[in-house]
Amino acid sequence: MTNEGNGAIMRELGISKQAYDFVRSAENSIKPVFERIDANAEVNLARVLAGFRKENVGLRHFAPTTGYGYDDAGRDTLDRLFAHALFAEDALVRPQLTSGTHALYLALSGLCQMGDAVVAAFGKPYDTLENAIGLSGDHPHSLKKQGVSFDYVDLNDDGSINIYGVLNMVAQKNAAVLYVQRSRGYAWRDSLLVNEHMAPLFRTVKERFPNIAIFVDNCYGEFTDVVEPLCAGADIIAGSLIKNPGGGIAPTGGYIAGKAKYIQRIENLLTVPGMGREVGSYAASYRPFYQGLYMAPHTTAQALKGAALFARIFEMLGMETMPSSNAKRSDIVQAVRFEEAEGLISFCRSIQSASPVDSAAVPEPWDMPGYTSQVIMAAGAFVQGSSIELSADAPIRKPYTAYVQGGLTYEHCSLAAMLVLTDLIKKGIAKL
Repeated sequence: MTNEGNGAIMRELGISKQAYDFVRSAENSIKPVFERIDANAEVNLARVLAGFRKENVGLRHFAPTTGYGYDDAGRDTLDRLFAHALFAEDALVRPQLTSGTHALYLALSGLCQMGDAVVAAFGKPYDTLENAIGLSGDHPHSLKKQGVSFDYVDLNDDGSINIYGVLNMVAQKNAAVLYVQRSRGYAWRDSLLVNEHMAPLFRTVKERFPNIAIFVDNCYGEFTDVVEPLCAGADIIAGSLIKNPGGGIAPTGGYIAGKAKYIQRIENLLTVPGMGREVGSYAASYRPFYQGLYMAPHTTAQALKGAALFARIFEMLGMETMPSSNAKRSDIVQAVRFEEAEGLISFCRSIQSASPVDSAAVPEPWDMPGYTSQVIMAAGAFVQGSSIELSADAPIRKPYTAYVQGGLTYEHCSLAAMLVLTDLIKKGIAKL
């Protein structure tokens, strides 16, 4: 870039030359990582595009429907597209699924009957699921109140899955479902890679317990690799459309995908037993969901490159990060640790100020529903709560760890990193 271009960037956004040069140096040091991410995105887009061609998608599929929604071609074709993109036999994709947590709860409820047991292989689940499962609170419709037990096996000290512990717990509880969370959530661990981590676990479990249903929380993980958990032996996966698979365009919604026999059970809880997926209209256009899926491989790659850049910047500052900048990634989340709560809060506020929406807002820690600690969230997004758009959040508890994810374009991630670093240098939190 010319000196004039450099100067324009710094002048327009108030970026210090020190921060600008530091970020450019970080970018140059991880170009091979970017090339690997882009190569995967092309493979994933080829698969998605093949699905669009196979289904002969046309403008007719974008049309809204009303009433019962019988024979809704847009809805039903979208299900098949997601199934193709995620290596599934079948899928349910619905704007009526309000969040990833909603999709997870619905899937678990459909997979389980009274008296069944669920075993989680990754330790304690993500905060927002605790009430739904019944690990906290006393909600009348939690899985616990429905007669479903839930137990978890902690990870090994090195963050790996305790396979033998999982096998013992499954045998002890006679579990109907093995539950796996792909992303790190608010845990200091690697996200689970499909071939390296999931496949050995699933193969071992299925050898001893062939009838168990393996269910993966796929949030933040879609299209980060050229394979998905269903390729490794999972039976069901679920996630949110305002994360990776919505491409930053889908305005709401969630999906559940996997083996047809399990989807048939879950669909009857989606609406009404006996009607299932045959009903359910959508009076707005389906176009954002189709276009979002089409854009998802590219948009996810942009977010992955942004995550790698943030990792590299903070590595160069001598701070703890997870994963490392050159690691193979299985989600879009980047964790960064700060010595004090002040640094964590400042980081999130800087991310907010670098956002295209609500940049003047000042995030504050608050008691967010579904979380056990106060949480600070920075999210200046076009779609409220969208995690595929650049955002950061953190529970206010030791060790003070911020989780940054998303970015519709890599250029925004890069510019945001410069703005964040400029702010942290001014406050004495970052020292170059």
